[in-house]
Amino acid sequence: MRIALFATCIVDAMYPRTARATVAILERLGHEVVFPSGQTCCGQMHVNSGYFPEAVPVVRNHVEAFDPAGYDVAVAPSGSCVGSVKHQHPMIARSCGDTQLEAAAEAVGAKTYELSELLTDVLGITNAAEQLGSWFPHKVTYHPSCHGMRLLRLGDRQLNLLSSVGGIEMADLPEADQCCGFGGTFSMKNADVSSAMLADKTANVTSTGASLCSGGDASCLMHIGGGLSREGASATTLHFAEILASTKENPVSVTGEILVSGKAGR
Repeated sequence: MRIALFATCIVDAMYPRTARATVAILERLGHEVVFPSGQTCCGQMHVNSGYFPEAVPVVRNHVEAFDPAGYDVAVAPSGSCVGSVKHQHPMIARSCGDTQLEAAAEAVGAKTYELSELLTDVLGITNAAEQLGSWFPHKVTYHPSCHGMRLLRLGDRQLNLLSSVGGIEMADLPEADQCCGFGGTFSMKNADVSSAMLADKTANVTSTGASLCSGGDASCLMHIGGGLSREGASATTLHFAEILASTKENPVSVTGEILVSGKAGR
């Protein structure tokens, strides 16, 4: 299968190892991964902040970059960005009365999957240890992001994949369905409320005794990880794609570094 990688802004700029892990997983399964060079932001921040006209050219660029004729499916290691592509892009096209753009956005959205959704629903991966060789001997807790849980309705796909990794010990996160407080511009416009929500989330993460908190959105993990770091907690965060990509031969540490023959590398 030819799979187009939608890296997303935050992964591309701050967590490129998550994108590399996504590619490693898919290539391990024998698929060809391509990277549409014209991709930029999906426009989610514009839309969530009410800047619909400003989002139109961003949506148009994404639709052009991810022309469905160039791949079988597209994938992103982000529930929020896939949610934007599937749900917000057609809405933005309708808001400006561009029926052609709306149809194109619908076509792109129909072929775009969040990583766990693609692995589970399309590629039939149900046991990461057996089918991917995933191995990660650490205690992990899991935070389901709001968009993945409520907009994409991913359910337990990410959690089930993590639970099937070899050597892993999963710890239930209290009040897991509660927002971490990031919410894009919400965390800047409502900083005090965001900080209070984050404090609740980090307290729950710490209470599990896990060495790290995993999830499917880099933005949420960045927010939670920042809170844990400021509190001096021993736990950190790591995207579930990096855990799935970890093997006994090339394990990934809790800091996200790939350990090759005992040496850390990127």
